[in-house]
Amino acid sequence: MAQGRGSAAQAAVALSLALLLLLLHSELADSATFTVGDSGGWTFNTVNWTKGKRFRAGDVLVFKYNPSVHNVVVVDAGGYNACTTPRGAKVYRSGNDRVKLARGANYFICNFPAHCEGGMKIAVNAV
Repeated sequence: MAQGRGSAAQAAVALSLALLLLLLHSELADSATFTVGDSGGWTFNTVNWTKGKRFRAGDVLVFKYNPSVHNVVVVDAGGYNACTTPRGAKVYRSGNDRVKLARGANYFICNFPAHCEGGMKIAVNAV
């Protein structure tokens, strides 16, 4: 009898582990990767790039650009609306940046002079 209960317990643990792995895999499989600006990359007039797209928390945005003339700055709503960089904002400069979206509003600008004002900014709402 004791041997039978041990086998059932081991089977339950194995089943639980399998379900956990399946859940983790499905969570990873649900995330998507988007290249900001599509084939044009992160450049001027990308402000409308998000239209018609559905974003989820955990999706990844890839910003491709020439790092000698652009960057990517994660800002808050105020920084987005005013095209300003808040103190302590995360600045990306590689030219091939990958940013995971948080649930809710996510704002990005280029803070090179006049670039944000020229439409080099996006607001992404991730559900």
